[in-house]
Amino acid sequence: MQRVHVIQDFPQPVSEVFAYLSEQENLEPLFGAKIKRLSDGTDGTRNGAGASRELRVGPLPGFVETNVEVIPDELIRYRITKGGILKDHEGVMRFSSQGDGGTLLDYTIDFDGKAPLLGPIVKRVLTKSITDGLRRY
Repeated sequence: MQRVHVIQDFPQPVSEVFAYLSEQENLEPLFGAKIKRLSDGTDGTRNGAGASRELRVGPLPGFVETNVEVIPDELIRYRITKGGILKDHEGVMRFSSQGDGGTLLDYTIDFDGKAPLLGPIVKRVLTKSITDGLRRY
């Protein structure tokens, strides 16, 4: 198993950071992918549990990620539910308030590659892309 773990502080309040990162299309710069919304949440919200998106990275086949748990202003948990080059994938974004009114994001992605040596390569690329994308926000 591989793990990407990124911690990022933001000066904005949790509600603002959560609202931005829960919006599926805003994740494009984090993953270096084209993202197409497939469905809204089955809980009646736009980005809640059940919301899904298709991601395409370069020439690789697309894959689908689905939110499996969303707690507003606290947590987004998602998994790859169709296609892709990864298996046993789960991403978790945890949001917490800082004493100065800002936000701490603790973001982990656990996965394994479907082919040997693929996992470490994806880990390196994802860690850099997510770190750089969050810093630009």
